[in-house]
Amino acid sequence: MEYLQSERRLGSSESADDDAQQEKLVALHIAELQQQIDALPAEAPPDERLHLTLDSGYALLQGNLFDQAWHTARQVLDEAVENQLWLRAVEACDIMFQSDREESVKALAHGIWLGVTFPIDPELSVAMLQHLVDESPERSDGAAVAAATAGYLVELRAQGKQQEDLRFFTRQMLGQVARNHSQVEEQEIFDFWVERLELNDPGKFLPRLSQILDILTDGAWWFDKNQLRTHIPE
Repeated sequence: MEYLQSERRLGSSESADDDAQQEKLVALHIAELQQQIDALPAEAPPDERLHLTLDSGYALLQGNLFDQAWHTARQVLDEAVENQLWLRAVEACDIMFQSDREESVKALAHGIWLGVTFPIDPELSVAMLQHLVDESPERSDGAAVAAATAGYLVELRAQGKQQEDLRFFTRQMLGQVARNHSQVEEQEIFDFWVERLELNDPGKFLPRLSQILDILTDGAWWFDKNQLRTHIPE
């Protein structure tokens, strides 16, 4: 799945007929996915079933069925965490965030924590941090911290063509944040801005990200972070 290129064009149909046709196609796709889920043998790996269930969740988003998408993803999150399927857990948080419910920003915080803590597909981690940049006020240091973290993860975890593409994306992201935050346009001023906000030191900006996530969740996490940290690969 191309997380950064999977923009949901919700409600973009040009007519009632288009809307009706889209709804039928989405309903058909969801039904097909459910048939695949029902056909899985009892001994099928949890990842296989959760993957299909999350595909159904993304299809529900496409059909503007936000409540159903939220509840589908919320159930997946608990099972994915229990089975240490970190990628599926973050995908579930992504669906909950895009469901635009009361606790969607809280779900985003959970997804970011998981996507930074565990070595999942860096493109998804970057996409979750991009959500935080988009949600943050323009002059907020939080957007800068999120963008810096995205760039750090790309250097740490991505390789080859993916690293090249994500490096370009995250540098553009941080540059735009700098313009919004402090009207930074010149390279020399940008370098000073990065140094002033300590965005070149993960030992400084990662703890700040953690504080931001605690604020977004009001400190009420859906899982025990300390317990999950014991599963971080060495």
